[in-house]
Amino acid sequence: MLQLEHILGFIPEYLPYYQLALMHRSKLEEVEQNNERLEFLGDAVLGAIVAEYLFKRYPNQPEGYLTELRSRIVRRESLNNVAMRMGLQKLVQYNNSDRGLSRSHIFGNALEALIGAVYLDKGFIKTRKFIIQQIIKPYIDIEHIESTDTNYKNQLLSWAQKKGHTLVFESIEEKTEGTRRVFTVGIVLNGEVIITGNGFNKKDAGQVAAQKAIEKLNIT
Repeated sequence: MLQLEHILGFIPEYLPYYQLALMHRSKLEEVEQNNERLEFLGDAVLGAIVAEYLFKRYPNQPEGYLTELRSRIVRRESLNNVAMRMGLQKLVQYNNSDRGLSRSHIFGNALEALIGAVYLDKGFIKTRKFIIQQIIKPYIDIEHIESTDTNYKNQLLSWAQKKGHTLVFESIEEKTEGTRRVFTVGIVLNGEVIITGNGFNKKDAGQVAAQKAIEKLNIT
């Protein structure tokens, strides 16, 4: 309870919302006993509040710029990193024997579910304050996000186009690891698979493969 209060910055009123937010489906299979519905709600609330925050922070930037910046802030990798820095992994209930889960984004998903719990428990105004004061300001360096391009797939495709290379992303394999599906995506450069990447969906696997290819090809 003390750990939860530290993360939230306030005392919860209806504790069952928060208990559900921290329950991953690998712990209990019943749909009503896991955090996926709260994750759905929290994702929508987070997106709206981040959009409002950026809209006010950058009054002169166009829609496309704001959309891209919001996407980088709320992407799975970013949220998972924030959740772990907050210490949320100490509270999430999941199947510890499934090694694949600890490498997935379940903690970022739980953070979204926690946002959903705060929204149901405290309302929109309190949720906005929680997101800005407890998540964005202490854990998200927006200026750094602005100055870096973490879309490795786009970087790689742009490089290939400039160099006149033929480059495609190809699905190599799909298998089950514990309770999750794992996808393998390969990067085919001029007809040859040069590297592969794994992820819990094809998009993430493609980004992993692209990042590894950029390092391998020494692209700057």
